[in-house]
Amino acid sequence: MYYTRVSNGQPQVIAYAQGDVTGDGVLDQVYLTGIQTPDSPFVQNITLVVQDGNTGYMSSVALSDNTGYDPTLFLGDFSGNGVDDIMISINTGGSGAIMYHYIYSYLDNMAQLMFDFNVYNDEYQYEITYQDYYKVEVISQKNNMKYMIDISTRDSEYLDEIYDQNGQLISPISGFVNPLSGLYPVDFDSNGVYELLAYQKIAGRYNADGLGYMLNTLGWQGDGFNLQNQNVAIWGTENIE
Repeated sequence: MYYTRVSNGQPQVIAYAQGDVTGDGVLDQVYLTGIQTPDSPFVQNITLVVQDGNTGYMSSVALSDNTGYDPTLFLGDFSGNGVDDIMISINTGGSGAIMYHYIYSYLDNMAQLMFDFNVYNDEYQYEITYQDYYKVEVISQKNNMKYMIDISTRDSEYLDEIYDQNGQLISPISGFVNPLSGLYPVDFDSNGVYELLAYQKIAGRYNADGLGYMLNTLGWQGDGFNLQNQNVAIWGTENIE
């Protein structure tokens, strides 16, 4: 993988990887091209380009959201067919550390979109509600699961703005869950097929008021990535005795 600074406004190679993505047993060349803003890491018109290692044939795919920072490539088998798929990750540069992610199959030089971060963000929705006695309820609508986060160890100034002296809410408060802030390929069962570990930040009254992360494990099943496992991760506090 490598990066090229651009100052002439012409597309250049931003990232590169090599692997058999067409399924013919010959290594192919996979590129991300883009126009990098002079004196800035911001990249526009990010495009996936694949060169067939056997024929030299080149084809490209325009991404629906194609601007951002530090675009990267990862090649790995997500479907279990023994052929590398193409994972693209782009940092938006926003305060919420939100990422764009795509996964394409390129079998027989035909691009098939396997994962689109926009579809994921629409599908995985949550309800975050502050409760009495220093609790925050998290409900995942996708699988109708409920989690409870204990915020009693937060500093008194924070809690006094939310609760009265009896631990009752002063007024109703709802939080929110950010869109994808990380999507990581992990071969959990060591069978050569990658699953996806998705991170989404849980926030309270504002984005910097972090309460934890939703962690969703996704695995390919036939025609899409399905939810396999879900956890809520929270921050610890120093154990002072």
